[in-house]
Amino acid sequence: MSMANEIIAYLDMCAREKVSLQRGMNFGLGNNHSVILMSLRTNAPYDDRLEEEGSVVIYEGHDALRTKDGPNPKAVDQPEFSENGRLTQNGLFHKAVQEFKAGRRSPERVRIYEKLRQGIWSYNGVFHLIDSWREISNGRNVFKFRLAAVEGEEDFDVPPPRESTRRRVIPTPIKLEVWKRDGGKCVMCGATDELHFDHVLPFSRGGTSMVSENVQLLCARHNLAKHDRIE
Repeated sequence: MSMANEIIAYLDMCAREKVSLQRGMNFGLGNNHSVILMSLRTNAPYDDRLEEEGSVVIYEGHDALRTKDGPNPKAVDQPEFSENGRLTQNGLFHKAVQEFKAGRRSPERVRIYEKLRQGIWSYNGVFHLIDSWREISNGRNVFKFRLAAVEGEEDFDVPPPRESTRRRVIPTPIKLEVWKRDGGKCVMCGATDELHFDHVLPFSRGGTSMVSENVQLLCARHNLAKHDRIE
């Protein structure tokens, strides 16, 4: 079972999702969830961000594909439809939101993986896709998608509950600071595989994601052992 805040390799992400994740937006994998790849790095191609103390991701839609003789994708509106009239990934995610807001479907469940640096990805957990809109950015129309972080819900065969428990994502600067401070190793045993970003003091006991002092690297074994003690 996947767990939010785990550190995962790209190939392991692809194996989990049973698809080559070559694009950032992947709607309707297995007909029960979608996948988004995001980055909050300074050189990231899209303007993604965290809001509401990390409980919400605002994700920017994706540009048209670059073609040999076509315009610069950054100079034209992000497309809802392709040249053959089919919905793009922007269009598929946008349609799902509109159907949810109209009461015709449950919110789309979305797994979000975040690229922290070359070769290092963090699984940010399951989100509900709850809103979308277009806005002007640098003189062109772009899509924006609002996703709320929810607790658990990794079993996509189970329908979403009526009211989901919100959670918070650890901010990228905190993750990078903790990774450097802990040397990319479990602080308990020095393991370098199956690592997770762990809250020293859990949210349920007043802990926070906003300071590195409350976040540490733990391997899966010690992370689960700590969870069992808390329970």
